[in-house]
Parts: sequence; structure tokens; C-alpha cells
Amino acid sequence: MALFMVVLVLLFILALSICTALLRWNELKFSKKGLPPGTMGWPIFGETTEFLKQGPNFMKNQRARYGSFFKSHILGCPTAVSMDPELNRYILMNEAKGLVPGYPQSMLDILGKCNIAAVHGSTHKQMRGALLALISPTMIKQQLLPKIDEFMRNFVSDWDNKIIDIQEKTKQMAFLSSLKQIATVESTSIAQEFMPEFFKLVLGTLSLPIDLPGTNYRRGLKVKYPSAFRFSLHSIVSSRLSCSFITLQARKIILTILKQLIEKRRGNQESHKDMLAYLMSKDDNNRYKLSDDEIIDQIITILYSGYETVSTTSMMAVKYLHDHPSILEELRKEHMAIREKKRPEDPIEWNDLKPMKFTRAVIFETSRLATIVNGVLRKTTEEMELNGFVVPKGWRIYVYTREINYDPFIYPDPLAFNPWRWMDKSLESQSNFLIFGGGTRQCPGKELGIAEISTFLHYFITRYRWEEIGGEKLMKFPRVEAPNGLHIRVSFY
Repeated sequence: MALFMVVLVLLFILALSICTALLRWNELKFSKKGLPPGTMGWPIFGETTEFLKQGPNFMKNQRARYGSFFKSHILGCPTAVSMDPELNRYILMNEAKGLVPGYPQSMLDILGKCNIAAVHGSTHKQMRGALLALISPTMIKQQLLPKIDEFMRNFVSDWDNKIIDIQEKTKQMAFLSSLKQIATVESTSIAQEFMPEFFKLVLGTLSLPIDLPGTNYRRGLKVKYPSAFRFSLHSIVSSRLSCSFITLQARKIILTILKQLIEKRRGNQESHKDMLAYLMSKDDNNRYKLSDDEIIDQIITILYSGYETVSTTSMMAVKYLHDHPSILEELRKEHMAIREKKRPEDPIEWNDLKPMKFTRAVIFETSRLATIVNGVLRKTTEEMELNGFVVPKGWRIYVYTREINYDPFIYPDPLAFNPWRWMDKSLESQSNFLIFGGGTRQCPGKELGIAEISTFLHYFITRYRWEEIGGEKLMKFPRVEAPNGLHIRVSFY
């Protein structure tokens, strides 16, 4: 027994020594003179565990120790983290000076090498131009909004006297609405196979890019056709690896579905009026001729970028409106005024969106308070100096914008849900407004997303009242989600 205890103690000392040596080795590896202060954590995994576990607290603790510009190693990359508002604006506005998109390899592999977040320079201009042509005000007015209205009206039509998980419903809503805009005729037939694979795809975009059997990353990559975190080092790593494998598999299935859809359309002479028809068009009206691979990555980008923001903002708007009855009443008054001028069967039209000023304010305030987007990533194409420190070539720069949302100098009483603050239009136009990104990478689908959420809220609040049941917990990092769902009891208003 005594010998066994001695062996255990020796093994513990050995393990501790190895861990200490690994941590020390990793710090020495990134100890080049002039680098920002900070810590790098473990080899390969860096400080990803702490980042995912502690989220905003990790960032605040590091800032307290090292200042508003520090180094770390998160999501598989050595990273300089900027929490300085002035520096953040400089980074976002200066892509031409060697600060290009730097999203995690897991996200780039899953969304595709041609997705708008992965490319820069002339290729980014081409892909962004093609995307903007799909979601221009004219396209929203003439083609997309009628599809959105028809979908939203039908989607919420049978919720009376039911208990629903509004998180699950808004996820379905965001995905299916986008799919209807992309491939109107085929959306119903492919949705059942497409949707579960797409949800797996989303799951893996924040995983470590390690392609091993059983990982979420592998599952996600395998989709090109057709979650609560555990916080020990072992369980987080295992969870993220499993997530990655699922996601890679999902991508391969999605790719199959989309390629078959494109081939089917080329094989018949039917005329379509949707996003896919425009992307496939070879006539002079389409200035941006894309390859099939570019079309597929564009479709996945449209689905992914709209899904996360539209679903989460819609869910949190329902949550905040439930918790603030006076705000709900003000919003309902705005929509009832619009509804009173229409017959029951009349749709929401382009001219109806402009008077929805308070609705727009509710959407902005929801996005700010919930912090749907925590920041954006850039990558250095050459060694450069920022804030007096050297950032080596190939490092990521995490422009962390979350804290701006709670700055009391910009947003008085920042933890209060107060949509009226946005009725002053100057707040939306100021340089600190980074809810939808900034610089040349500002979200091109901003107005389309606002139109979708506004239309959903219109039909939901003019038809129903609701109450929460269960009091489910909300997580705010790395994604805003209710791990056990967010259940509400719905009845006619």
C-alpha cells in the first residue's frame, strides 16, 4: 500500500512537471521581442478552454492584467486581442493595409474557400458584388419580401393554445425563410434532408480544426451536398473534436444536395425567380458570373450569416418583450396601426417597413443587449506594428466589440432594455455602432435581416400573447442560446 502511494505521488509530480514544461515551452515559443503582453496557454489548444468556458470574464481578466491589447492563443491560432475602440476601428477600416479576414480554419473549411468571409481583394469584391445584387433594396421589394411575408404568415399560423420552444421555432424560421428565398420551388422538398445537416454545420464553425473521426469538425466538413459546454480540459476538447467531425460530414451532404439541385435546374427549361436562378443566370443582367463551387459557397454563406443573427435576435426579442410589457404594448401599437389599414389577407409590403421605426429600435436594442456578435477576426498578411507592439505575419487579430455594447458613455444605463434610445437616428450612424460589423465588411444582409425579423414580429405580436414557462437558463457566450430551450405558452391575442 505504501509503495502504491509512493508511485501515485511520483506519477503526480511527473505529470505536473510535464505540464509545467509544456506551458513554459509554449510561452518561450511566443516570446519574441516586441509582442503584446499576455499568455499563450497549452501547445495546440492554447487558451481555447478558458476562452470558451469563461468568455467575457476571460477577456476582462486579461485586460486587467495586460491592458486593452494583449496576446493569446484561441481556436487554434496565435491571436492578438484588441479591446481598444479606436484601434478596432482602424483595423476594420484598413483591409488594404494587410489586415484581411482571419476566421478560424474550422469556419473556412466548413463554409467553403469561396465564401465572402474567406476571400479578399478582387475576389472579395466579386463575391460581395454578387451577394449585394441578390439582396439589394429592389430585390427585397420586388422578390424577397413577398416570399418572406407568405412564409412568416403561414409559419406562425397554428401556434394558438400550444407550448412551443421559441428557440427551436426561430431556428427553423430563419433557415426555412432563407431557403425559400434561395430555391422557392424546391425548398419544401429538400428542407427535411437539408435542415438537420445545416444545423450540424453551424455547430462546428467554432470548433478546433482537427480532422479526426468522431469530431464535430469532421461531421461538418462532410456536408458539401445531400450544447452545453463541459469545462474540464478533456471534456471541452472531446466535445469540440466531436462537434467538428459532425460538421465536416454535414458539409459533404449539403454539397451533394446543392449540386444535384443545380444539375436538375440545368436539365429543365423552367423559369425561376429566386436567388439560385439569379446566381446561375448567364445573361447580361448578371454582371457576376460565378462557378458552381462559388455559387454553392455563396448559398451556404447566405444561409449561415442570416440564420445565426435572425434566429437569435428573434428569440431574444420575444424574451425581452415578454419581460417588458410596456415595450411590447408600444410595439404592438405600431403594428396594429399598420394592420388596421389592410384587409386580413393583405401582405406586409416594402412601404410598410419604413413606418416600423420602433420595431427597428427593438431589433437594434435586442442585438446590443444580447450581444449576438462578440467580435470579428482579422489576419495579418505581413508583420506590422499596432499600438506600439509587433504583430507577426499570419497572426489573427480578434477585434472584440462586445464591451462597446455596455459602455455607459455611449449607452446610458447600458444593462437596461431601452429601445427608445435608438429613436435618435444619430446613434445608428455613429462610428461606435458595430452591431453589424464595420469597414468594408459591414454585414451586406443587414436590411434583409431586419425585414425578416420585422415581418416575423408583425405576425407574432398582432396574433398572439404569450407567457414563459420553466424559466430556462440563457447562455450568452460563445453563442447566445438556451441550452434546454426557451418554452412559451401561446394563445390568441
